[in-house]
Amino acid sequence: MSEIPRVIPRFADQPAGVVWPTVEWPRATCENQARLEEVINEAFTLDDLGVTNAVVVIQGGRVLFERYGGVQEFFDRPSVPIDQDSKLLSWSMAKSMLHMIIGGLVDQGILSPDELAPVPEWSDEHDPRHLIRLRDLLAMRDGLAFIENYEIGQVSHVIEMLFGEGKEDTAAYTAKLPLAHEPGTFFNYSSGTTNVLSRIVADQIGYGDAYRSYLQGHLFGPIGMKSAEATFDPTGVFVASSYVHATALDFAKFGLLYLRGGQWDDERLISQSWASTAQVPLSLDEESGSFYSWQWWVTADRYGTYWASGYEGQMINVVPALDALILRFGHTPEENYPALDQWRNRVLAVLAEEF
Repeated sequence: MSEIPRVIPRFADQPAGVVWPTVEWPRATCENQARLEEVINEAFTLDDLGVTNAVVVIQGGRVLFERYGGVQEFFDRPSVPIDQDSKLLSWSMAKSMLHMIIGGLVDQGILSPDELAPVPEWSDEHDPRHLIRLRDLLAMRDGLAFIENYEIGQVSHVIEMLFGEGKEDTAAYTAKLPLAHEPGTFFNYSSGTTNVLSRIVADQIGYGDAYRSYLQGHLFGPIGMKSAEATFDPTGVFVASSYVHATALDFAKFGLLYLRGGQWDDERLISQSWASTAQVPLSLDEESGSFYSWQWWVTADRYGTYWASGYEGQMINVVPALDALILRFGHTPEENYPALDQWRNRVLAVLAEEF
């Protein structure tokens, strides 16, 4: 097993004179603009990357380039071309948004990563799941026997949770599962784990409309994510494993919040110490070769790149050393994720020439 690298968290301050994009993103070009556009366009033309619907590249707090393509399909109306006003689906990038919400509660002393997870199904001290800590859930090291498989016809707790018997109560569906490993000892990526965390949040701030208002008041509203819509299960728990819809430029605002260490304009939304936890790798995903922190993925590259990742290659890449964000939305088969990583590296190489 590869050694977990030591990463020193880094952030980038908002450049002097560059307005915060709460209302509208400022725009600029770079000296390598033609090369940047050439590499971005590869995302829409290379067969290995599947279908790309949107790419946004930001550096120094300003949009350098954005492009859209393809169509959005609906069950109840005709498909429409994707553009800058299209609300795109986060899939698992929503996990990273929950990281921010939990951070605010930790900053207030309401939750602590070191406490035993306050989950009713595990309250019996003789239940081995009783020893699961909040930090184990954040790190996907809770030990639950959750199977994250996206293949129809195979055993898949994530599909059953989102679309089958678990969709009525996503947290309870996961919380009832037995342990497969001792808590804290084994990394197992689990969308169900995030929904257990989301119910823990709901227990503190309220369910349904109260939860929705909290997201608006503490995240979407302050950074100007006017298009953002979170989905809740019938119990009133935010399905934070999978469901936020927003425009690409609004998702970029969330990335900028982390690039700036939790600061937005003159308001601190989360502490820098909490934002740092997104960058510190704790586990290696053997299959992909990527590292995992707390509800974020980490490359451990020389630029400090870490990213919110969603099914089929949704990406909000935060790049502190280059003061940059790279966002991509689309549909890439899992077996072609290495090609998507290589494309991201080519974009990074162009941006690095500016520094």
